[in-house]
Amino acid sequence: MRFLDFSDQVVLVTGASSGIGAAAAVGFAEAGATVALHFHANESGAQHTLNAVNTAGGSGSVHQADLADSDAAAALIDAVLAKHGRIDVLVNNAGDLVKRAAVADVPDDEFHRILDVNLTSVFAMSRRIVPVFREQGNGAIVNVTSIAGRHGGGGGSVVYATSKGAVSTFTRGLAKELAPDGIRVNAISPGVISTPFHDRHTGQEQMKAMLTTIPMGRTGTPHECVGTILYLASDAMASYVTGQIVEVNGGQLMP
Repeated sequence: MRFLDFSDQVVLVTGASSGIGAAAAVGFAEAGATVALHFHANESGAQHTLNAVNTAGGSGSVHQADLADSDAAAALIDAVLAKHGRIDVLVNNAGDLVKRAAVADVPDDEFHRILDVNLTSVFAMSRRIVPVFREQGNGAIVNVTSIAGRHGGGGGSVVYATSKGAVSTFTRGLAKELAPDGIRVNAISPGVISTPFHDRHTGQEQMKAMLTTIPMGRTGTPHECVGTILYLASDAMASYVTGQIVEVNGGQLMP
């Protein structure tokens, strides 16, 4: 029996242009899924991911939306349903630090943007997918939170860490709410992963300091997050797992 078999399933991955989202999309394709790839601004990255999905033997589609807008999030799910007829797994991966800054230097508009990109997006996507999953009789949500949600984040990322902490709490609460419906909700909590996120927001000296806190002595790769995401999404492997936040961080945090 193939436990990681997503044949005949449709998986929607947000933020699939690069990093963890792109790696997860290819992982699902390798396991037989049809993958709907979301992007906000990086269309070329999403097309590159789609090519990788096709090379992996899967099939998919590309969809644009600014998920900080709750109406756009709902429209994204409607578009995927119109294209593929169903959604079996939702991976809420899209998010960003936006900008590193001390709390005293964060203006209101930037504060709200960070919350919208990381938290409103997860809420809006989940709110729209719940009736879909209820009608289908099953479904799985895998959120991508962060180690920052537990330890408060690195320098200049307090608001980001706060938004990710809220995603973790939302994951647990939604899991309780939806368990009677047979809908599972879990999250992966990556540590320091080598992605464009850190290329944009983390300088060399800050990265060196982070590495000293990781027992494995290195950053992780997006591919090293994929197995956990697929496990949490799989009814065959994780049918009794819900409300869990799984840490993938090289030993940096051992709660």
